[in-house]
Amino acid sequence: MDMKTLIRNENTVYCIGSRTGILVRTAADKKNQKTFDQDTIGLHHFCFRARSREDVDSIYEFVNTNLEAHIVHPPEDGSHFAPGYYSVLFEDPDGIRVEINYVPGQGHFGNEGRLGPQGQGPANNYGEDGLTDR
Repeated sequence: MDMKTLIRNENTVYCIGSRTGILVRTAADKKNQKTFDQDTIGLHHFCFRARSREDVDSIYEFVNTNLEAHIVHPPEDGSHFAPGYYSVLFEDPDGIRVEINYVPGQGHFGNEGRLGPQGQGPANNYGEDGLTDR
């Protein structure tokens, strides 16, 4: 992601780059017992777009080897979500899901995408079958 660490101390890591900033910090003792639930209001997951399938594979290898993260799924084809979609999904220690994906070209904004010039427009459902209009 071409990010560089701007702040690192015992409580905080803040990285910037690629027009993005990510800050991770420890919680106060009275708040560190809460866990994330993606089915409540607010954040569902983070998704970062990689520049290649190899980048997705590299991130998976790093996460699987160096972090104690729960792997939701290893790198896999997800073309039912977008043409050429390839992603890995894991959880951070609080259960927040982090997805790294690669989509060639313009993805949903390209000619074959839902939001492209000839596309179907926004879907009203998503799930195991990808994006659907049912």
